[in-house]
Amino acid sequence: MQRDPKLPRANHRPPHFHYFRRLSRLVCLVAAIVLCAVAPGRPAFAAPGAETHPPRTLRDATAGLFTIGVGISDRIPERPADWPLLTAQFRAVTPENCLKPNPVQVTEGDFNFTLADAFVNFAVSNQLPVVGHCLVWAKDDRTPPWFYRDGTNVASRELLLQRMKTHIDTVAGRYRGRIAMWDVVNEALDDGTNFLRPSGWTAACGEEFIGKAFAFAHAADPQAQLIYNDYNNELSGKREKLIRLVRLLREQKAPLHAIGLQGHYEIDRLPLVELETTLAAMRELGVKVVVSELDIDVIPRSRWWADGGKYRDELAKLDPYRDGCPPDILQRQADQYAQLFRLFRKYSDVIARVSFWNLHDGQSWLNGFPWQRVNYPLLFDRKGKPKPAFDAVIKALN
Repeated sequence: MQRDPKLPRANHRPPHFHYFRRLSRLVCLVAAIVLCAVAPGRPAFAAPGAETHPPRTLRDATAGLFTIGVGISDRIPERPADWPLLTAQFRAVTPENCLKPNPVQVTEGDFNFTLADAFVNFAVSNQLPVVGHCLVWAKDDRTPPWFYRDGTNVASRELLLQRMKTHIDTVAGRYRGRIAMWDVVNEALDDGTNFLRPSGWTAACGEEFIGKAFAFAHAADPQAQLIYNDYNNELSGKREKLIRLVRLLREQKAPLHAIGLQGHYEIDRLPLVELETTLAAMRELGVKVVVSELDIDVIPRSRWWADGGKYRDELAKLDPYRDGCPPDILQRQADQYAQLFRLFRKYSDVIARVSFWNLHDGQSWLNGFPWQRVNYPLLFDRKGKPKPAFDAVIKALN
């Protein structure tokens, strides 16, 4: 086909064409730089085709918000199969039992640190800060009986406080600089009408023993974060006692750094309003919060204690999910975990740490408490694989 002589040649351009082409390229470059600078969450000079992705671990999703931790078996050094999940997802660890008063000092002066030493060494070698649980457990069935006795007599206030000091000096002192946080006193608030739970501690020392425990712990390890830990203390009635305790310790100038809300919840019974009220109260008091033992039981257990235990024979036979948890239950659990973590994110200025209690469903204490059943209370299944609750928590945090 013959070219029309009125048309310019293909490589011919008007004199001003190249000037405008360069100008348009410059304008596009400036616009691209401005868009990259203002686009949230995008790098200013991303490689071609590069995309940003939401974090896929709890460690990454909680970075800048709070520490994510987990309570695990005392024998974690002997369980290499658990190490990849632990180190990929969590930033702090609590031993289940080996630092509690009873296993550490069953008889006076006879301290046993075999499991505790191995646990702390493992954690330190993996750069996982340790939460020591616990120095004083304010329940008589959790305290070695010899603490309260002086021969055939009841131990005096002076003797009991001296024994407490010796225990704390020895245990917290042994791990000075290696245990980052201590649950100094555990479960001292009463569930009924009393302020404190009646115990050998209150009988000999009244309210004084709690402040003394914090003072002894601070002297033994001045760098450790010191925590008061309890259950149901986010609920109305017990919350008021918690606030009273915080104020009492403040008056005594006790080195209280945070309060622990255990967070053992049941599906469809999350106390979200009560929990937010408590977080707001702690914010007002200027006290940090740790959620110390989190899980959501998919087989509600409250009836175990109802009406004087009249349903226990019936419940002891209840094992509805022995062959697997239905997808709709797992989704309900996921939705409720998401609600919790949206609240935790909202109060991330108050919350210092959130720790799950046990690594995955197969290791949960709720398989055996308060009766034997196959339970699914955590974010990872029995093979350590993420459940719908895991994805829901990651999404809520982002």
